Amino acid sequence: MGFGRRRLLTGLVASAGSALLAGGLASCRQRGPGGESAPAGTRILNVWTLDLAPRFNGYMQAVISRWERANPGITVRWTDVPWASVERKLLAAVFARTAPDLVNLNPPFAANLASKQGLLDLAPLLPAGAAATYLPRIWDAGLQDGQQFALPWYLTARITMANRALLQRAGVAAPPTRWDQLPAYAEAIRRHTGRYALFMTVVPDDSAELLETLVQQGVQLLDGERRAAFHSEAGRQAFAFWSELYRRGLLPREVVSQGYRRAIELYQSGDLAQVATGPDFLRNLQTNAPGIAAVTAPFGPITGVTGQANVAVMNLVVPRQSTMAAAAVSFGLELTNPANQLAFAEQARVLPSAAVALDRLQAGLAVERPRQPADQLVQRARLLSAETLERAAVLVPATPGIKRLQAILYTQLQRAMLGELSSDRALAEAEVQWNRYAQARWP
Repeated sequence: MGFGRRRLLTGLVASAGSALLAGGLASCRQRGPGGESAPAGTRILNVWTLDLAPRFNGYMQAVISRWERANPGITVRWTDVPWASVERKLLAAVFARTAPDLVNLNPPFAANLASKQGLLDLAPLLPAGAAATYLPRIWDAGLQDGQQFALPWYLTARITMANRALLQRAGVAAPPTRWDQLPAYAEAIRRHTGRYALFMTVVPDDSAELLETLVQQGVQLLDGERRAAFHSEAGRQAFAFWSELYRRGLLPREVVSQGYRRAIELYQSGDLAQVATGPDFLRNLQTNAPGIAAVTAPFGPITGVTGQANVAVMNLVVPRQSTMAAAAVSFGLELTNPANQLAFAEQARVLPSAAVALDRLQAGLAVERPRQPADQLVQRARLLSAETLERAAVLVPATPGIKRLQAILYTQLQRAMLGELSSDRALAEAEVQWNRYAQARWP
């Protein structure tokens, strides 16, 4: 299950292709979650999720059925959308005025829509005390300009999966816990094994992991006026850090041309000592590369001096076009209540954003005693991920334009890595480009 690594396709809404997509979306709204027509006289609540079908069909149908029984006269029409196409399809639906009533989005795209008045402020529709259900730092991540535009759903706190065989060959007991320890570790891995320590992509429209890492290295990205704050001493040190690692041959050459998927490929082939990911990765690894899975162990994530880890959040939002906003919020609260979150977290091997559900999940994992080594590995990884959440935060806030900021920083860092510019000049150029964009968007 992927998180937050797709570009914003804001220019597609006016194209003829988008108009055709919108027509297709309008027609698919005539069927129910199982393909059946809605009963005559009922109101239809259109709900979109991301990449849940068919694995979670039974779970979603059970939640829908319970909610429909408690809300007679309303039928939920559930549509599951592939991750790669949700932004394009949602923008097309908004353009055609056929937007869903409730949609599952990642924070950057949701923030972009919210900044353009495309999402509803949920605060007036929420019952008193609703925020208390959720982890405070996760709830606050859905705030923008004083408005609550998102209900948090499920989470992933990345941990480190490491190849113990490569670590042993390099004479290393465990992966580093802080970024300033990485160069010596990467050098040991490279010198003794011929492999690489880790893969950190700088492809502009791919993973935000490096952007999060900059924050862990003490870089403030933007100031209160949304202007560049990253051209600082911490920013200069971070740009020099990553440029130097690349120039020394301690990062795979492909980090400038290939995305996070390449990290998975290299780890599965035994050419990478570690990868930052969630526990669900292990099931795929055990299927695709059982030999590597057998020598894999979970470790805590690499962090900065504060020890703060990153958490990825998936949200539920209500487009402003919805004519059933109250029902949409009600269903969103049902989907994210502690009982339903716990059930989903158990099936999906993710983490719940509901505090009670997280406590129960951790308690259950702590007493689990799986018999098979493969299951024991997954159990340890899940428990470590849940424990990591206690010191995790959304390191890169869902600020409008955050994907543009990522593209600018990554592009200039690429130039520094490839020797086109010094790292200091590359950072200064990133500042100029971002401030030019920010001035035009927020005069």
